[in-house]
Amino acid sequence: MSDNDDVPFNRNFPLKPGIVEEVRPGVRRVLCNNPSPFTFTGTVSYIVGEGNVAIIDPGPDDEAHAAALLDAVRGETVSHIFVTHTHRDHSPNTARIKQATGAPVYAEGPHRASRPRFESEKHNPESGVDRDFAPDVNLAHGDVVEGDGWRLEAVATPGHTANHLAFAWPERKFNFVGDHVMGWSTSIVAPPDGSMIDYMDSLERLAAREEDLYFSGHGPEIPEGQRFVRFLIRHRKAREASILHRLAKGETDIPTMVRAIYIGIDPRLTTAAGYSVLAHLEDLVARGVVATDGDPVIGGTYRLA
Repeated sequence: MSDNDDVPFNRNFPLKPGIVEEVRPGVRRVLCNNPSPFTFTGTVSYIVGEGNVAIIDPGPDDEAHAAALLDAVRGETVSHIFVTHTHRDHSPNTARIKQATGAPVYAEGPHRASRPRFESEKHNPESGVDRDFAPDVNLAHGDVVEGDGWRLEAVATPGHTANHLAFAWPERKFNFVGDHVMGWSTSIVAPPDGSMIDYMDSLERLAAREEDLYFSGHGPEIPEGQRFVRFLIRHRKAREASILHRLAKGETDIPTMVRAIYIGIDPRLTTAAGYSVLAHLEDLVARGVVATDGDPVIGGTYRLA
């Protein structure tokens, strides 16, 4: 595969909920039964190491999934719990796993938005964020946590959320990338929780690293990770070009752009697509390429500057 080829999304992920699968030596995964247009077949939790292990992303508030995870590590000791970010399909089950194991929780910090909410924005109660989460240990970019036979490095990857971390295992060239990179689909970047400016910077950060096998929060593992990231960067730039192409025809609003750009989209994803367009527009307004009256918001109209 050359870097100029499109990397196809891979939607082949036969893993069944509740089953523990060793995907590589020292890495097991368990799928939660929470499928949706946003989560694909469900959230994937990872078990790192053997004997004394870490769990990455305990998943949503789901007793059956917690039981499946604890069953998978029966006879072992859970020494660490890591959380990539605070969406409700990733962090709420942390409390159950911590209570059962006593393991400390490592993450960037509590949930926060990528920018302050504008006065003109209505609060979206279905933003799907876990405001109750707080880690025992706050990790910053470059912090390293070592366990029994494994070593994870925190990689700041804001964009999907402001507090998103990936966890790299440099010696194995593995990276647990949460929802920042997914093999089955693009990630949702929805302001004010998410930021396209941050998201693109974080993709560049991953592309510059050595890890080439990615384990994602949803869907199958991603081989040739850096090439896949470069594909995502080109994909987002093409999306930006589509927005500018539509704006070249005159001032318009976000629903019109979504209809022009996302042909044949699942109707359940139309709102998310609108927020993704807004994330691009925020970036374009910040760069002085696109203009709007007032703050760049979901209900605004946009034109070339």
